[in-house]
Amino acid sequence: MSWDLHKLFRSHAAEIARALRRRGVSAETAADITQEAFLRVLTLSPQDGTAIHNPKAYLHQVSRNLSINLQRRERLVTMVELDDALAERIIDPTPSAETIVYDRQRLRQTEAALSELPERTRNAFVLHRLGEHTIADVAKHIGLSTTRTWALIRDAYRHIVLRTSGI
Repeated sequence: MSWDLHKLFRSHAAEIARALRRRGVSAETAADITQEAFLRVLTLSPQDGTAIHNPKAYLHQVSRNLSINLQRRERLVTMVELDDALAERIIDPTPSAETIVYDRQRLRQTEAALSELPERTRNAFVLHRLGEHTIADVAKHIGLSTTRTWALIRDAYRHIVLRTSGI
């Protein structure tokens, strides 16, 4: 199958979405099904030996079948609307174990990167980023111009990003 999917999408995506809307599918779901139909055609070509001479009809049939499958799934699964207050009570704000381990590793990497910086650069960065001082305040504190202080802070950022990104 050698269809120009980009051209087919430009030509028929809106028409397929409209057809789905006429079948009672919401606009968002119609857009999702339309994209899924093109994705299916892209990844799963028709069976070998099948001659499909009308890609438009084939795309419409795929999207129709996807909408039927969605309707079947929706009949089997009861959907419940949650208001924001209930959703907030259900959501667990504690990070996962993987997130905790990852964050601790990144923190150790950041601490190591900070310890590698020259003292004046480290002090400028710590005052600005962790002490929440303005660059002008930091410049006054370490006795440099604001331009030079900004350069030190920028260099510290660059060093930390390079050391923690694995580059």
